[in-house]
Amino acid sequence: MHIHDIVASAPLERGGAIPLFRQLYGRLKDAILRGALAPGARLPATRDLCRLLGVSRQTVLAAYEQLAAEGYLRGGVGQGTFVDEALPLARQEHPKPGLLRPLPERGAALAAAMEKVRYHDGPVRAFRPSMPGLDLFPFDVWRKLEMRHLRRPGPHLGYSEPWGHGPLRELLCAYLRASRGVECTPGQIIITSGSQQALFLLAQLLLAPGDGVWVESPGYLGACAPLAVAGARLCTVPVDAEGMDVAYAARHYPDARMVFATPSHQLPLGVTMSLARRLDLLRWATDNRAWIIEDDYDSEYRYTGPPLASLQGLDRAGCVVYVGTFSKVLFPGLRLGYVVAPPALVEALGRAKAVLDRHNAIVPQLALADFIAEGHFARHIRRTREAYGERREALLDAIHARLDDRLQCGPSDSGLDLCVHFKPLRDGSLPDETHVAQAALDAGIELRPLSYYINAAAATVPACAVTPGLVLGFSAVGPSDIRRGVERLEQVLRAGEGKGARAA
Repeated sequence: MHIHDIVASAPLERGGAIPLFRQLYGRLKDAILRGALAPGARLPATRDLCRLLGVSRQTVLAAYEQLAAEGYLRGGVGQGTFVDEALPLARQEHPKPGLLRPLPERGAALAAAMEKVRYHDGPVRAFRPSMPGLDLFPFDVWRKLEMRHLRRPGPHLGYSEPWGHGPLRELLCAYLRASRGVECTPGQIIITSGSQQALFLLAQLLLAPGDGVWVESPGYLGACAPLAVAGARLCTVPVDAEGMDVAYAARHYPDARMVFATPSHQLPLGVTMSLARRLDLLRWATDNRAWIIEDDYDSEYRYTGPPLASLQGLDRAGCVVYVGTFSKVLFPGLRLGYVVAPPALVEALGRAKAVLDRHNAIVPQLALADFIAEGHFARHIRRTREAYGERREALLDAIHARLDDRLQCGPSDSGLDLCVHFKPLRDGSLPDETHVAQAALDAGIELRPLSYYINAAAATVPACAVTPGLVLGFSAVGPSDIRRGVERLEQVLRAGEGKGARAA
């Protein structure tokens, strides 16, 4: 193929974002790789090609030099420029679209693990679940704290240890001991990229394929994903007014090696595990040498008293691994969480984290340490707890005023969300969750059906069945938006009576 034909088939774009020499380089490189310019083919002299294309000679020289540097061309002064004869002949077949070959079993499991987990999309609105109020965070303060460290470049901005920034771990230790009753030292804390990375690390490190893990149902789907990737056998456990049914789990899954639990505030039902069940769980785990992962994701927000003490604080056998996150108390985009591990596990967990990402980004850790040390963290918690309490009251009052005949509210003394169950309609049927959620989205509000939190394995466990309902977040927007959201939800439910309903 003549060089003119090659360039004419994809003419250079003048005035575009890509420099002309890069465009010419790309056209010639593509022609060589697909065989339009065969090994040994001679290219025009730079003066001839620049006249042919109407570009400067420097543009052609730069393209030729780049191709020569990468091994596509050879030649020299007075010798001409040729496609390197050492290049193998290009194959003419057209590759089929898609993967070169199917993913291996492990890769397929990893790619599919979070496919049912939804991500927040679009503007914040009522009733986005599990979302803190970004309007309340002091981003101006945070920006100044980060800039303070970026203005002082030094060794602290280089590689650091995988366990996390030392001063941050010390401050976090003091906070957890005082507010959550966690028994730990700074050396037991490992900073992670949110609680999701913590769960992935723990699953990979502590589980063998086929090991059973107790998981609450309904429960947090994001926890099921890393467990499934590790090859664990998900053992679904029902949840009632006292939290995870430990006796049920012990009868049905006595050989499990791990428990994933949210004792302080269960997602999505909002219940708190009773002290009797906590002690039963610890006794069972101790007797069976099983791990307990305590996910304490939003315990800062309790509206009827101080936060409850952690399960970890009751542990005397070293079987509880405490996992926390800053996504709910600060903002999700920060991607900072932490693990409080039993002393014997810390070294292995830190080295496992180094395999994933060496360590978390250091500047956010530095800023967070200052944020805590200078009192901004405590002030922010007080401010948001008061604001979320007001937003919670607005939601409860609006539901009571408008939807008392349609919705039964679950526990609301803590957290960022409210679980509501449908009451039967006059004909005894219940609204269809999926239909209601889609109609609500069409009406400009965002919520989740309760069935979203039920993993696939729970479908075969009758004890895990719950009355259909919705999960409504109340922390993301202010009281006026919440009241308007309840008005729209009422319109959706009234309009949907008799549509898509199912027998109670």
